[in-house]
Amino acid sequence: MSEPDVIMFGAGPIRFGQSFVNSEAFRVLFQEGMELIEETAAYLDGPGRHDSRQMSREISLVYASESMRLTTRLMQVASWLLLQRAVAEGEMTADQANLEKNRVRLTVPEAPTTVAEFEKLPERLKDLIGLAARLHSRIMHLEKLMSEPPAPPEVPGPNPVTAQLGLLEQAFSKK
Repeated sequence: MSEPDVIMFGAGPIRFGQSFVNSEAFRVLFQEGMELIEETAAYLDGPGRHDSRQMSREISLVYASESMRLTTRLMQVASWLLLQRAVAEGEMTADQANLEKNRVRLTVPEAPTTVAEFEKLPERLKDLIGLAARLHSRIMHLEKLMSEPPAPPEVPGPNPVTAQLGLLEQAFSKK
């Protein structure tokens, strides 16, 4: 392989988002997100219903609020992941995806639930909330990285070695 095969002069910086959505890391993140969504849906439709019936009215309301926050967070995650996959598979351009992202924004949900109330929730729900919060946070970080405009290319300054060689040449050519 020759150097021109590896380096493309004047190609400009590579945007993180373009390379990320086509990477194995994105495929793993996508799979992780979709599995968490499926696990959460299975819990809320099955054992979670049973758990919520066993709670006091006060904690049942906390359960309902937290499960709605969890569902909203996971819907945002799913929307983001599906948009990025559509870009990776060429179904839409990055510009089209950016227009769609404006409809469903990644937001940080408020957490008015107290620690004492949260501790009374079923362990599986607390686990799912924690996993969803971590995934959501990672995606928000990735979104920030992907949305930042690329840094302008650095303009190289004068080569200090060339300057020193010029001075040496001047010094020895003045005979």
